[in-house]
Amino acid sequence: MPPQKKKTHPKEKPGLHPRNRHRARYDFKQLVASCPALGPFVKLNAYQDASVDFFDPKAVKMLNKALLAHFYGINNWDIPPNYLCPPIPGRADYIHHAADLLAAANQGQIPTGSKITCLDVGVGASCVYPIIGNKEYGWSFIGADIDPVSIASANTIVESNPALKGKVELRLQKNPRDIFQGIIKKEERIDLTVCNPPFHASLAEAQAGTVRKLSNLKQQKIAKPTLNFGGQKAELWCEGGERRFVTDMAYQSRQFAASCFWFTTLVSKQINLKSLYQALKQVEALEVKTVPMSQGNKTSRLVAWTFLSQEQQQIWIKARW
Repeated sequence: MPPQKKKTHPKEKPGLHPRNRHRARYDFKQLVASCPALGPFVKLNAYQDASVDFFDPKAVKMLNKALLAHFYGINNWDIPPNYLCPPIPGRADYIHHAADLLAAANQGQIPTGSKITCLDVGVGASCVYPIIGNKEYGWSFIGADIDPVSIASANTIVESNPALKGKVELRLQKNPRDIFQGIIKKEERIDLTVCNPPFHASLAEAQAGTVRKLSNLKQQKIAKPTLNFGGQKAELWCEGGERRFVTDMAYQSRQFAASCFWFTTLVSKQINLKSLYQALKQVEALEVKTVPMSQGNKTSRLVAWTFLSQEQQQIWIKARW
């Protein structure tokens, strides 16, 4: 069969943050050089471009492994079978936008180094946010999760990569209903929280969403879902879904108003913004920011809030940054 008419692609992905290392199209020659195990998964697609099969979970996992090795110097990375394998470019975008958030309060300068402490709510087995945040800005991380397997996996990644040792601390959340309680210690100060909330409200909803996504990508109806990016229950769905999770986060953040500079979370579904804004008004957040983000056809947004007044922010910055 002759190749289909070759598509013309922009040299850079326009939706990504200007500092995102993944704005250019994947250079598979370089990626295979950094991670030879990716080689067998790289094939010519219908347009005679080098690519991988994004419907194959093993290929997606190996691509992530190569990206983390090539761009972030992480040579020892793995996750347990069927655990979430997050798309690296989108996670990097979140970190860069979060860095801009800190810079906006600091005369445009991004605070860097281990004195900046970030809390990753739901760090997952992949430990991706701490990897990117530490590489790009030298930040220290606390990674929290309700799943012991995810904590053990993330800890193995940290311990087996010298660049991360001593810079990422993993903490198990023993009460699934709590988000910050039991994780943030008394007198501890967190400069930034990041979070990718569970997207769906049930397993059935998660599977239906996957079927829709794959059907759109393949432009044909898919009967049985295959989670090409993997994912366990706590990673993909929770009671009440994203809406319940982010509003709970807003209410619970009030208790730690003086412990954190900026609380942030990803909100994938625009319909969930209204309830989050209402919750933030009820808990009297002093400042709320919404940062739009896009990757390919996917749009989402980072929502951030703080309980610190302008004066308190400056005191915080002088004391810590």
